[in-house]
Amino acid sequence: MTQVSEAIARYHKLIESEPYIDLAWAKKLEEEMKAAKLAGRPISPVLRPHLLSHRDYTAMAKAAETVLSAIGRVTQMALANPALLARLQLLPAERMLAGVEPGYSFASITGRLDASLNNGSMRFVSHGADAPPGVMFGETLADLYYDAPPIREFRKKYKLKKLPGAKPLLNVLLKAYKDCGGKQKKPRIAIVEFRQPFQSADASEHALLAAFFQSEGFSTEIVPPDQIEYRNGVLRRGEFVIDIVYRRIKLQDFLVRFDLTHPLVRAYKERAVCMVNSFRAELSAKGAIFDLLTDDAVTAKFPAVERRAIKDFVPWTRLVQAAKTTYKRQTVDLPEFVMKHRAKLVLRPNDDNAELHTIYGLRTDDLGWEKALRQAMRTPYVVQEVAEPARSVFPLMQYGSLMMKDMQVDVHPHSFLGKVHGCSSWLSVAGSQGFSTLTGLAPTFLLEGK
Repeated sequence: MTQVSEAIARYHKLIESEPYIDLAWAKKLEEEMKAAKLAGRPISPVLRPHLLSHRDYTAMAKAAETVLSAIGRVTQMALANPALLARLQLLPAERMLAGVEPGYSFASITGRLDASLNNGSMRFVSHGADAPPGVMFGETLADLYYDAPPIREFRKKYKLKKLPGAKPLLNVLLKAYKDCGGKQKKPRIAIVEFRQPFQSADASEHALLAAFFQSEGFSTEIVPPDQIEYRNGVLRRGEFVIDIVYRRIKLQDFLVRFDLTHPLVRAYKERAVCMVNSFRAELSAKGAIFDLLTDDAVTAKFPAVERRAIKDFVPWTRLVQAAKTTYKRQTVDLPEFVMKHRAKLVLRPNDDNAELHTIYGLRTDDLGWEKALRQAMRTPYVVQEVAEPARSVFPLMQYGSLMMKDMQVDVHPHSFLGKVHGCSSWLSVAGSQGFSTLTGLAPTFLLEGK
């Protein structure tokens, strides 16, 4: 039994005994989450944090930083090579905006990897070129859980360490602004997002983030893109002048509603504002970036440490198309290979799109897989060798009673300028492909011994 599994077993035994079994502390924790504006329903469905050993976290951070370096390298190659760029399946507007220099040299200021940590193995299956969701929610959750009665009792025997939250994000925003030539000592920050229908102004993680930026002395507003104007070289919302745009809108979602004459696009192209992340960063969020990463012909001249990390931690990935490709140095017909090896493959949309779903071969039959493959041939998808998902049993409160549930755990290392500062742990019901109210965030702590 590992130290982490021993600690989890001890914690479960603790909350199944008096005085914690009546769950009064859990009900109070729910109220504290609501008071802290952690979404309408509790954003964390479980009653214990996700625990990582210091060794596992350090190994994950090191591997993630090496893979992130390789992603940055292959992104720069694609920008300089039309044939590689074509493999990323960009829309014409995406391609045009990718050619605009953002004012700083980093491909992505912020980002996150989706990691599966399973019994000592580690795989990074996708990359998001945006600020990690959960940065502020995770930090607030960690503070609440850390002082919950059973965690306080647990900490008498085990040392827990909180992970970095929003401070590294603010630091890199300021670094990017300085690199863009910004002169303001206290630049004004606009968090640009689409507000959902019926969403109140204080109901999102961005409201917590804005409050944090303001507490650090930076004037910050949450700004919908349709309220932005650009004139005389200044981007603004009413009287609020914008120096830094913290973009929380995916480019494709933006392009559905606006064209390239939008004030934000014009200010970005004219370097009148520092935008994080840049439109160029969208390249590294394409599923097909992992196609390039796992193509030996593309990465042949990469540093040895990056090639080793790709081999060890990035599953084989290919853009779905009617073509020949290589798998373990063997030439295969891709559609035929995908049909034949359903059980060990997964189909992922090239773009993070709510209307397109990830399809696991093991969770469907031959007919369903053939239908999914036909769709993937029409709409940009990648096929990827499946990474065994990590699972763990978590306690939760249902109908006022304590229950134990087998949950899938996806860990997202948070990257800032290519360095990992913290991570978030996202839970879903093991084996489920649909929506569940049990999907959510667990606070993450490092277990640093007794």
